[in-house]
Amino acid sequence: MHWQTHTVFNQPAPLTNSNLFLSDRALCEAVSREGADWDAELLASIGQQLGTAESLELGRLANANPPELLRFDASGARLDDVRFHPAWHLLMQGLCANRVHNLAWEEEARKGAFVARAARFILHAQVEAGTLCPITMTHAATPLLQQALPRMFHDWLTPLLSDRYDSHLTPGNQKRGLLIGMGMTEKQGGSDVLSNTTRAERCGDGSYRLVGHKWFFSVPQSDAHLVLAQAKGGLSCFFVPRFLPDGLRNAVHLERLKDKLGNRSNASSEAEFLEATGWLLGEEGEGVRQILKMGGLTRFDCALGSHGLMRRAFSVALYHAHQRQTFGKNLIDQPLMRDVLSRMALQLEGQTALLFRLARAWDRRDNEHDALWARLFTPAAKLAICKAGIPFVAEAMEVLGGIGYCEESELPRIYREMPVNSIWEGSGNIMGLDVLRVLAKQPAVMDLLAEDFAGVKGQDRHFDRSWRQLQQKLRKPQEAQGREIARQIFLLGAGAQMLRHASPPVAQAWCREMLDARGGSLLSEQVQDDLLLRATGGVA
Repeated sequence: MHWQTHTVFNQPAPLTNSNLFLSDRALCEAVSREGADWDAELLASIGQQLGTAESLELGRLANANPPELLRFDASGARLDDVRFHPAWHLLMQGLCANRVHNLAWEEEARKGAFVARAARFILHAQVEAGTLCPITMTHAATPLLQQALPRMFHDWLTPLLSDRYDSHLTPGNQKRGLLIGMGMTEKQGGSDVLSNTTRAERCGDGSYRLVGHKWFFSVPQSDAHLVLAQAKGGLSCFFVPRFLPDGLRNAVHLERLKDKLGNRSNASSEAEFLEATGWLLGEEGEGVRQILKMGGLTRFDCALGSHGLMRRAFSVALYHAHQRQTFGKNLIDQPLMRDVLSRMALQLEGQTALLFRLARAWDRRDNEHDALWARLFTPAAKLAICKAGIPFVAEAMEVLGGIGYCEESELPRIYREMPVNSIWEGSGNIMGLDVLRVLAKQPAVMDLLAEDFAGVKGQDRHFDRSWRQLQQKLRKPQEAQGREIARQIFLLGAGAQMLRHASPPVAQAWCREMLDARGGSLLSEQVQDDLLLRATGGVA
C-alpha cells in the first residue's frame, strides 16, 4: 500500500524565467540617464536570456563541478592546464558574445559604452560570478596592451577585441578570442607588492627571464598574464604569454589550484616561474603605476559584481515573500517583513544611482573632472558596496528561513561569493588608504565634492549635516579614519544622486536611513509601495 503522509503546499516556486533587466526599474532608468539608452533593447534581451532556468542551472553546475588542474599529460610531459565543466565554457561564451570583456575598448566604441558594459556585467553577476574574474582582468589589461603590447604580439589585438571565446590550448596568434590574467601578489607580501621577490633579468633580445613565484596567479588558463617582478630599475610589469612566439610552452608551472570559500567555478592558482620569458610593459620601475591604471577598473568591477549579487539575493527574497503565506497573510504583507524588504530595495536604489554615475565618469575619463570623480569614488564604492553585501545577503536568507540556508537555494552560493570582492583587488583598509591618498595628492578633489554637493544643498537636512561633518574630518584626516571617511564619501555621493533623480519621498527616506547616525525612522507606506513596485520593474 502507498502511504501519503502529507500534501506539500505553501512552498514558493524558485525564481526562474524572469527578465533581469526589465524587472529592475532603477537599473533601466540609470542606463538611460547616464548615456546608454541605445543599449536598452539588447540589455532587455540579455536580461531575458540570463533569467531563464537554463542559464541559472549553468551557474549552479559550474560551481558544483569546480575546475581541475592537469599538471601532466598521459606521457608525463608537463601540461599545466585546467579542465572546466562544460557549463563554464557556455557561460564564458555568453560573456564574450556580449562583449563584457572589451565593449569600451572597441575602436568605434559608442558614447556610454562603459555604462552599457556595467549593466551587462551586473546582469551576468546575478547568474554566475566566477566567470567574471577572467572578464574583469581582460577588460582591465586591454587598454594597457593596446598601448604597450610588444611588437611581436601585435597580431593579438584582433582576437583580444573580438566577441569570441576560444578555450583551445594553442598559441594566442592562432585563436579567435583571448583572455588575460594577472600575477601580482606573493606569499610574503599580499597587497604590499613592493616586497615581491620574483626577479626579472634582461636578455640580449630584449626579453626578460623571470624566476620566482606568485601566491595568486589568477585564471591560469589565460593566454597571457601581466606579472610584477623586480628588474634592475625596480618593480616592473611584464607580459608573460602562455606560449612563446616559437610555439613552445613558457616555463610557468602551476603548483596547485586554490581551495576557496566561494568563487568555486573560477580557477585561482599558485605558480612558479622557472626562467619564464616575459616582455617589459612600459619602463623598468613603473610596475606599481601600471597596476594602478588597471586597479581602478578591476575595483569598479568588484563593486559592480557585489551589487549584482545583492540584487539577485534580494530578487529571490522578494519573489519568495510574494508567495509565502504566514499567519494568514502573504509574507510581503506582514508589516515587519515589508519594512525589511523596502529598506533592502532602498539600499539598492542608492547603489545603482552611484554606480552608474561612476560608470559615466569612467566613460568620460578624458575629462579632468570626471577622471578625478572616478579616481575618488571607485575605491569608496568598492569599500562600501562590497562590505555591505555580506550582511545584505544574510538578510535575504532570513526572508526564506531554512530554505534559504540549504544548498538547493541560490543563496548559500551567493553568500559564499560575497567576501571575494571585498578582499580581491585590495581589502577595506587598502581602499580607505587609497581614498586618503587621493584626498592628500589631489587638492582639487575638495572643490569637486563641493561643486557636486552644492547642487543638492538645502534639499535634505540629513545630507547637509553629513556633508558638514565630512568637511570637518577632511580638515585634518586621520589614517585610522580611512574606512569611515571613504564610506561617508560614498554615502554622500549616492545621496546626491538620489536627491537629483529619485522621487523626493524616496530620496529623503534614503538620506534619513543612510546618513542619520541615530537611525532611520519607519518608511511611509507610500515609499514602501513605490520601492517594492520599482524592484519588480513597475513605475512608481
